[in-house]
Amino acid sequence: MTAVTATTPDAFRPAMHYAARDTWLNDPNGLIFHDGLYHLYYQNNPEGSVWGNMSWGHATSADLVTWTEHPVAIACDEQEEIYSGSIIFDRHNTSGFGTGSRPPLVAVYTSAFKPASEHKGVQAQSLAYSLDGGYTWTKYADNPVLNRGSSEFRDPKVFRYESDAERYWVMVAVEAQDFKVVLYSSPDLKNWELLSTFGPANATGGVWECPDLFPVPVDGDPENLKWVLTVNLNPGGPNSGSAGQYFVGDFDGVTFTSSSTVTEGAQDPDKLCEYQWLDWGRDYYAAVSFSDVPDGRRLMIAWMNNWQYAIEIPTAPWRSPMSLVREVSLQNVDGNPRLVQHVAQELTSLPAGNPPFTASPGEIAEGKHILAGAAGSVQRIEASLAPGTAEEFGLIVRGHGTRGTRIGIRPAEGRIVVDRRESGQTAFHESFASIDSAPIQPTANSYEVTIYVDQCSVEVFAQGGQVTLTELIFPNSTSTDVSVYASGGAATINSLTITQYA
Repeated sequence: MTAVTATTPDAFRPAMHYAARDTWLNDPNGLIFHDGLYHLYYQNNPEGSVWGNMSWGHATSADLVTWTEHPVAIACDEQEEIYSGSIIFDRHNTSGFGTGSRPPLVAVYTSAFKPASEHKGVQAQSLAYSLDGGYTWTKYADNPVLNRGSSEFRDPKVFRYESDAERYWVMVAVEAQDFKVVLYSSPDLKNWELLSTFGPANATGGVWECPDLFPVPVDGDPENLKWVLTVNLNPGGPNSGSAGQYFVGDFDGVTFTSSSTVTEGAQDPDKLCEYQWLDWGRDYYAAVSFSDVPDGRRLMIAWMNNWQYAIEIPTAPWRSPMSLVREVSLQNVDGNPRLVQHVAQELTSLPAGNPPFTASPGEIAEGKHILAGAAGSVQRIEASLAPGTAEEFGLIVRGHGTRGTRIGIRPAEGRIVVDRRESGQTAFHESFASIDSAPIQPTANSYEVTIYVDQCSVEVFAQGGQVTLTELIFPNSTSTDVSVYASGGAATINSLTITQYA
């Protein structure tokens, strides 16, 4: 279950989430399942615990639970920093980097050119290839392969598009400050032609970054296929700072057409809560999906941090974890297709450290009530709660007494909240001690929540994964209590089970 063991004691190192051993990481890159392993590449400073010297770190896992960290995969040099991008398995060797019997993995990444380069100040797209399964990489001699002369053109996600008539590679990238997704096609990954653009649309409160585009069946029906375009932005999220939004629509091989756009052009602040967000929390950014996942599952992972305070979170010698891997699907919700997210099934079957705690159904009286026998620092909490007269009710996790991280429902407001003002260490940045919220409606007069609690985070999945909130927290190691609470009246526990992992 443990990702990477630190060489020195570290109370905040996650047990269920990946974090680099002793360096900085941010955006996940190059996500692919290949030769029986999930490959997670990521933005990495191999020389320190703050942003800089951008290179691609690398980790692998056979089960999305235990990760092995490898040496830096693609390193920066005097000419360029290696910004975000993606990896494809060029199984037909269209690039010519391999052979028919030994096809290559090809990384398409953003070269952020330094003053020593003839392309100084430009961000352009480049290639590297691997013939040993993704462990060592060779940069293409004729990089960059796509240069718009822009200082903000980045984050290519590449996939294979196939129809009855055509087959080619599609690149989805951004002109970050123009709030625009740009799509290109190529027969060989080296020569690219513009297909179309998308945006500005919906949230434009910060630069657009790290796009992704993929097909998903609605309600599992392969005859009802929709395309999902994800775009991360910084700042401009629904609860301030970094966040990711998505659009649902159609892609014909040339143009993405959204059916879920609320605002064209500049963002309307009054419509912020009407946009579709990948996650309503403060710490789910740069989310992208894995390629070539078995059984056609669409799995995503994100950087679990926020650019508002990213370099100041109190972890050492590492800084920043990844989110848990999530499987995403589309479901009709009130007549519209919406993303629904669940933790990948591999993570739901983690072996428990102790027998689960189960609370008896019953009333939550007004006040805060510690659950005897429920304490823990790494947990999965599954709760069904019903409103009564309470103005707010829910759970408090990683607590000391009745202080801790509060996850509550406010029925009259139609909101779920995560309050981390008393979550532990918060003073390292003025914006960290926050109350963050998302819209929520009851199902059959109850609220269903699943909460994954780790050493420095909570990930909340509500109403069957229709709403998610991801938040960093930094509690004391002794803060392990779990409580239920109600304010302004009473509420009801329908069911409550807590699985302990550590």
